[in-house]
Amino acid sequence: MKYPNLDGLLRSEPEARQFFDKLPDYVREQIRTRPGGVNSFESLRDYADNLTRGDG
Repeated sequence: MKYPNLDGLLRSEPEARQFFDKLPDYVREQIRTRPGGVNSFESLRDYADNLTRGDG
């Protein structure tokens, strides 16, 4: 399901909220700079994966 923005997603999907809350601070900050670009749990996961790809 798609939402208007990140806040709508996090309010409506507890699983997405839990995932977001477990991300490192710098990843959450980066995601918050593009709230309209993250409108589904899938897009949240994809964006977080892209941001953390070099961390492992």
